[in-house]
Amino acid sequence: MTAPAFRFGQGAPDTLAASGKLTFDTAAAALVEARAALSQGPRQWLDLAGVETVDSAGLACVLAVVAEARRGGDAMRVKNAPAGLLTLAQVAGVEELLL
Repeated sequence: MTAPAFRFGQGAPDTLAASGKLTFDTAAAALVEARAALSQGPRQWLDLAGVETVDSAGLACVLAVVAEARRGGDAMRVKNAPAGLLTLAQVAGVEELLL
């Protein structure tokens, strides 16, 4: 059995850690997985240190996860964002939503 291309997991107690390729092919499933993880308790951080590849669908997924956490009362912020994600966010004019 092969490992999933992308996954969210428990990092530090207040952290949702991401790893793998967050792309058009994985973003929808990643969002479902993130929602399940968020329902298990508050998260203050979305740690993207393990993200290898990200595209515009991945950016949309990250923004959706952060927005959902904030709607639930968590003050989630992103850390260790890959340079490609930051570039996409800047081009889209949404980088402040990641802070």
